[in-house]
Amino acid sequence: MLAKFSYQRTKAITEATAAASRPNARILAGGTDLLGCLRDGVFPANRLVSITGIKELKGIRPLVGGGLRIGALTTLTEIVENRQIREQYPVLLQAAAVVASPQLRNQGTLGGNLCQRPRCWYYRSAAFHCRRKGGDTCFAEAGESQMHAILGGNQCFMVHPSDTAAALVALDAKIAITGPKGPRQMPLASFFVGPKVTLLKENVLEPGDVVTEILLNAPQAGARSRYRKVRERGSFDFALAGAAIVLVMAEGKVRTARVVLSGVAPIPWRSAEAEQAIVGKALDAATARAAGAAAVKNAMPLVENAYKVPLVQGILEETLTALAA
Repeated sequence: MLAKFSYQRTKAITEATAAASRPNARILAGGTDLLGCLRDGVFPANRLVSITGIKELKGIRPLVGGGLRIGALTTLTEIVENRQIREQYPVLLQAAAVVASPQLRNQGTLGGNLCQRPRCWYYRSAAFHCRRKGGDTCFAEAGESQMHAILGGNQCFMVHPSDTAAALVALDAKIAITGPKGPRQMPLASFFVGPKVTLLKENVLEPGDVVTEILLNAPQAGARSRYRKVRERGSFDFALAGAAIVLVMAEGKVRTARVVLSGVAPIPWRSAEAEQAIVGKALDAATARAAGAAAVKNAMPLVENAYKVPLVQGILEETLTALAA
């Protein structure tokens, strides 16, 4: 049952940032994650600040000199249906297409998908006061850890739930934010913070901050990209493991590579080890196997999620083989 809250519908970014700066205020866009968190009592909110009426946060448009600007309120369905994304950024289209269900993709926004809170069942349960909620125990360490992290875990072993985040980090996207201190931009990879930095939040947003847009560079000549996700239910579910891969090919070899894993770490996990195994090589079966092995070299699975190690290896081998075709 939802606690009582006030509702404010804003029509300008400055109005939204001022309202969201108040204690226990929360930004409301599509609401597909926020309302579930409020029903489950994950965090309090006495004011919901709707930004759905801010027109400049919507839509997809080309940038001068190439690339795209995607407004934070653009729905996942709009991303899937956009011709330029389909032709130039297949990794993003594929990631958006496997988020949740069609109904949720129609409602959920790109900004909201990037800013989701953890889906860890201990974090979402009122019965467990875990470290991410200010407690002193990560219950997944000795508990049910099938869905939890095998990479980057430190005191908290949640996995970042966003598919589009992995794709956008692989595309080297930038994120634009406006807050009480004004606008700023940063690489999307720098937007996410892991448990080694803080246990209390998953990104750099401060009270009053609003994600306004995502910026994509024009794809390079010879670029290939793909997103692969494995989940328990094919109809809709979060990733058990996934991989977003963006390669630039030249003269039959991989010139540059960005490999970002989903479903296995508290942040979209860029695998420098897998990239090093690919760059400068022909994209063949041996390279694919080497990349898979390298990606999990430093994995530290918990009691019930060691299956993710060979799963990641298989995903990378399969995805790289598909990109070689």
